[in-house]
Amino acid sequence: MLNKLEGFIIKSIPYGESNKIVTIYTKEAGKITTMARGAKKPASRLAAITQTFTHGYFLVRASRGMGSLEQGELISSVRHIRSDLETTAYAGLIVELLDRLTEAEQPNASIFRLLDESFNAMEEGYDAEAISLFVQWKMLPVAGIHPILHECANCGATEGEFAFSFQQIGFLCHRCFNVDPYIIRLSPTQIKLIRMFYNVPLDQIGKLTLKKTTKTFMAKLISTIYQEQTGIFLKSRKFIEQLERTPELQKAKEQPKESPEEEG
Repeated sequence: MLNKLEGFIIKSIPYGESNKIVTIYTKEAGKITTMARGAKKPASRLAAITQTFTHGYFLVRASRGMGSLEQGELISSVRHIRSDLETTAYAGLIVELLDRLTEAEQPNASIFRLLDESFNAMEEGYDAEAISLFVQWKMLPVAGIHPILHECANCGATEGEFAFSFQQIGFLCHRCFNVDPYIIRLSPTQIKLIRMFYNVPLDQIGKLTLKKTTKTFMAKLISTIYQEQTGIFLKSRKFIEQLERTPELQKAKEQPKESPEEEG
């Protein structure tokens, strides 16, 4: 049976002399893995369509085991994502996280929409690191993590000074700081950002501008949540850390002007 599916290539692995094993996150069928025969050959009609991050329509022949990718129709080659090293790294983090957290053949319209919107934003030149943070917070429920961010996780208070507790997986107010000796105290701006990343749809955020120090803090916070609650450490994080330690790969950037979302 042949099925035409819309999707994004989230993993493409060489197999043998000329083939690729391709993982596609599709709108209709969720995550599927297919064999793309001959796709490693430059002249193959499958060569371009099986590149990681590519958005397209895919004609897949189903079978008892791994399906076979017969042909593809390009929707977007996401050239900006692939041509900019930093954007590539953060897009890689998104697809690795999605691959780690999702099961095969379980369609999820909200995950597909999140992937679509995040890649579109990156293609339009939005801050790739900020977009990746948004996706990581949004994917927490997929990992079975439901942080309490609207009130104190211990007493239910909605006003006061707040901190983040990895023990409680959520906010603690100043009255309950003694509940967890390892809290991370938060500024009002950080509280606002965390709630925005978790609750607000990406297409409603607009062009978010954050300081590098803010993004570094938020990345450390969300990565610690994943590590402590799921044991997941993404290989793509190591690549990103290497980039940040390599001055010649980093363009000199002026400190951005704070967007309204980051003003204290």
